[in-house]
Amino acid sequence: MVTVGGLTILVKLAAAVKELLVAYQFGTSDALDAFLVAFVLPGFAITLIYGSLNAALIPTYIETREREGREAAQRLSSSIMASSLALLVVVSVFLVALAPYLLPLLAAGFDVNKMLLTKSLYYVLIPSLLFSGVATTWSAILNAEERFALAAIGPVITAVVTVIMMVGLTKIWGIYSLAVGTVIGSVLEAALVGWWLGRLGISVFPQWHGVTPAVRQVWSQYSPIVAGSFLMGSTSLVAQSMAAMLGSGSVSVLAYGSKITLLILGIGSVAVSTAVLPHFSRMVATGDWENVRHTLFTYTRLLILITLPLTLGLVYFSEPLVRLLFQRGAFVEADTKLVAWVQAVYLLQVPVFVLGMLYVRLISALKANRALMWGAGINLLVNVICSYLLMKWLEVAGIALSISLMYLVSCAYLMFVSLRLLKGAAEDAGTRLAVSSNVS
Repeated sequence: MVTVGGLTILVKLAAAVKELLVAYQFGTSDALDAFLVAFVLPGFAITLIYGSLNAALIPTYIETREREGREAAQRLSSSIMASSLALLVVVSVFLVALAPYLLPLLAAGFDVNKMLLTKSLYYVLIPSLLFSGVATTWSAILNAEERFALAAIGPVITAVVTVIMMVGLTKIWGIYSLAVGTVIGSVLEAALVGWWLGRLGISVFPQWHGVTPAVRQVWSQYSPIVAGSFLMGSTSLVAQSMAAMLGSGSVSVLAYGSKITLLILGIGSVAVSTAVLPHFSRMVATGDWENVRHTLFTYTRLLILITLPLTLGLVYFSEPLVRLLFQRGAFVEADTKLVAWVQAVYLLQVPVFVLGMLYVRLISALKANRALMWGAGINLLVNVICSYLLMKWLEVAGIALSISLMYLVSCAYLMFVSLRLLKGAAEDAGTRLAVSSNVS
């Protein structure tokens, strides 16, 4: 967790430098608007397809390695790579074919020239979907082998390459320097991770070995995770659309109020989820239920001790932080007070979100991802209801509070499901041991 968290901070710092340069070079121009809209669909597809696939792949990969050996695990990873690449090609073709219909929906209000620029950038960015997906899957295999450092630091390459491209070519290529930098960065990131896997003796070439039980298990776990990820992704759309109902500036206030929270969650949740999934998966594969429980409760206490004081401190200093970060130019004192209030209630989700990620990874290790799909549905329902009710009372702060309440409900649900699954697995193992003893 310390390794992943520390390296993720470096990645976030590199990304911050890139964002500062983007702001310096492009400001709030039409060109940057076009780029952001053009990247929405490739970015969402990468998260949905490959983020979900990794949660399904790692537990089965480790189980196969522990029970059948490294050769069987290699065949599994090669088969998943082949099938996921085929899926990715289909999705890419689908996104290209539907671009004339999808982009006008995302970019409503763009004039003709701005829409043409958006479409052009969109086609430039589509290859990043392929290379980022490959890098993400290879990084998952590194994590399954408990080689966390390179997988965690890999994304810094895309940020660095993008900065270099903007510094050197913005005057010549304009906004295309940002798009091309993103694509080249994804290519180099995939190349670095693939090279490191090769050094570890793990083949990176996709090869289909048939529909084995392990392959079927990965894809059966993948479907509910994708559905859950899609539902959870919808919660941000709900928040933004409801903020838009409150009048001018509300969407911006909600966005500013979420910046620090998302930064903390981006570091903390990545560290927790990346580090514990292989650990849980290995113990589940060997039936070491006592240590699963010990690890779960130990890290539950540890995460509470870390995140609760941090959250309270940030809530207390919310207004000074907003003033330090944002109050200049058009961002006035009245904006600071409003954003600080929204930020304070938004920060309340930090302990339950990070703790929830611990239990999410245990559920994935237990291969019970269907429970995550149902949990995502509950989250979306809670978010819609709470946002609708609380925004009438607290306006935009009510929407932020509804998100914190949603993650509180989510954490309670995940803890209940995890403990029930863990109890059932331990009882089944005890029953099998008793039957085996009687037979002996």
